Amino acid sequence: MDKFIINGGKRLEGEITISGSKNAALPLVIASILSDEISVIKNVPNLADIRSMILILEVLGTDARLEGSTLNIDPIKCDKYEAPYDLVRKMRASVYALGALLGRCGKARVSFPGGCVIGPRPIDLHLMGLEKLGAKIEIEHGYIIASADKLVGADMLLRGPNGPSVGATVNVMMAAVKAEGVTTIREASCEPQIIELAGFLKDMGAQIEGEGTPLMKIQGVKELHGANHSVIPDRIEAATYMIAAVSTRGNVLIKKAKASLMESVIDKLREIGANIAEGSDGIRISAENPLKPVDVRTSPYPGFPTDVQSQIMALMTTVEGISVITETVHPERFMHVSELNRMGADIKIEGQSAVVKGVDYLSGAPVMASELRGGAGLVIAGLGADNQTVISRIYHVDRGYEHMEQKLAGAGADIVRVSE
Repeated sequence: MDKFIINGGKRLEGEITISGSKNAALPLVIASILSDEISVIKNVPNLADIRSMILILEVLGTDARLEGSTLNIDPIKCDKYEAPYDLVRKMRASVYALGALLGRCGKARVSFPGGCVIGPRPIDLHLMGLEKLGAKIEIEHGYIIASADKLVGADMLLRGPNGPSVGATVNVMMAAVKAEGVTTIREASCEPQIIELAGFLKDMGAQIEGEGTPLMKIQGVKELHGANHSVIPDRIEAATYMIAAVSTRGNVLIKKAKASLMESVIDKLREIGANIAEGSDGIRISAENPLKPVDVRTSPYPGFPTDVQSQIMALMTTVEGISVITETVHPERFMHVSELNRMGADIKIEGQSAVVKGVDYLSGAPVMASELRGGAGLVIAGLGADNQTVISRIYHVDRGYEHMEQKLAGAGADIVRVSE
């Protein structure tokens, strides 16, 4: 099992290039089976989650080959409809196979999904949306079994207790593009990956309007064709490295980062005291002392992303004053707090909020990643900490960051990956 060893206190300087978006690429990969023709997806990050989705395609009978950052998918022999537990347990996005398989062959048998343990994330909205389209849903021995003689467009509300659901919107979109008639999704997710999926499906011949707004309409078509598409840059990866630069009081060009995808993060970093300039080649970010405390409240896009909550918390641990970070999307997503406190942070949990009192410095310590973004937060803490930090269970981090240690080391960090 791999771990990171970080000798902190090094100022990040130079350039870090952002990979394609994991969250945007995953739906595109499985949506490719909605056609019988070859699709080519470019700027695909070579990550554990992407490889898991490719394995699911192969189990379904699809030929999928990732060469560099280009994924070639030939679904002509895709004739199976079960996504087994051994693959699905590894990541939550594998539940997208439900909508794709229903859209392709009218039936699906998909294990309940796995992924990071960051509190309950029920898929009730996914199933409700698919039932609205005419699917019959059964739960049996840990599997979701869905079938439909015919999918028919419907009007539905996809808002859950914590806001719109990205996953439910993705699943309904994939099932609806070949359904008979019009599907109207109210309170649809507005996240960039939804706009990306809509663009890919439209490249395949789907008729979709309203993507990126809470009201989306899909006119079903009889068949789709292959498409050639390039994945958008990963805004969460970009935000992570921007925060790392601020945490080390560095000066870094985040190449390929798109400011338009991360305005809420940029606003908060400027409020903290960072200097940010957008250019044709990316975003330049730098910071010097003193920085200021801020209050952060996560919310669905275009609000502050829950996937950046742990990273900005790691930054605020050494900013003088009190910052309050409130998590509204995944209220139990605070497992990284105990590890940050092991490093000398002063963080207290009060309901859905973490109250962070800035300390002079963090001390390196052995810590453990419990989920993807929490692990990224620990890396940021280690980069700015005094002495050495050892982070174990970094397979969580590998699910969402391509060559993280190499990118950080290229900008001056003292970080290495070692195998136990």
